[in-house]
Amino acid sequence: MPHLPDVVLWSVPAFVLLTVVEMVSYRLHPDEDAEGYEAKDVATSVGMGLGSLVFDALWKIPIVAIYATVYELTPLRIPVLWWTLLLMVLAQDFFYYWSHRGHHVIRVLWACHVVHHSSKKFNFTTALRQPWTTWTVWPFYVPMVAVGVHPAAIAFTSGVNLVYQFWVHTERIGTLPRPVEFLFNTPSHHRVHHASQGGYLDRNFGGILIIWDRMFGSFVPETERPVYGLTKNIETFNPLRVATHEYAAIARDVRAARSWSERAGRVFRGPGWRPAERTGAAAEPTSTARPSVEEPVV
Repeated sequence: MPHLPDVVLWSVPAFVLLTVVEMVSYRLHPDEDAEGYEAKDVATSVGMGLGSLVFDALWKIPIVAIYATVYELTPLRIPVLWWTLLLMVLAQDFFYYWSHRGHHVIRVLWACHVVHHSSKKFNFTTALRQPWTTWTVWPFYVPMVAVGVHPAAIAFTSGVNLVYQFWVHTERIGTLPRPVEFLFNTPSHHRVHHASQGGYLDRNFGGILIIWDRMFGSFVPETERPVYGLTKNIETFNPLRVATHEYAAIARDVRAARSWSERAGRVFRGPGWRPAERTGAAAEPTSTARPSVEEPVV
């Protein structure tokens, strides 16, 4: 297994530089329609990013053990060459799409990912607002290990995907040339993903490529100006509450549930799901978001 660099670590100076440039651009050329920066929001996003580094290091211990076990059990091996590495990046992006989509439509997974959508701003520091409970992500990449991709290669390709997505968190870049917008995830596409309007919810899940969304029916172009945040914003800058608020909401809904089927629904169905017999304000789930298309009550 050749040594693969830690692309996230190597990209930190670029993250800092781009963030400073974007901040200065708002000073020199204000845009009253753009969300811009707010000190408390920036502090929360940076704090969530730093916290994610600590918790990710902890989660990696059991995850690496599982990946290593699967890798040892499979007889398949894919060598790490320049062209196979490109294919691995493509495969990882495909599985990222399904991981990302799953984290929007299954509530217990959404409890992890909601952190990234909790800011009402949209700037480069929003990219740093990462969850602390990424133990929900690893199952989506087991197929890659099973066909012989070394776990270290998956770590590398995941880092490439994460680094790529940093630059799409900005309002300072409009639309790019049509071929780029057709193939790749861009700031315009990702602004849609972070919007809280009904027509934009649960759209544009792609990491590097947007073609997955075009192929699987989740693509929506940017038309109206997005309103960022959640459909039910949490109104807090406390990193601990940002990291855990949806888990707390799930616990409250499970505790108030009247049957085991309702308890399962509160955990494994969409963030906006509710049982048919529970109507009225008291029956509404306490989730901070809902699917783009309301699930039928059952």
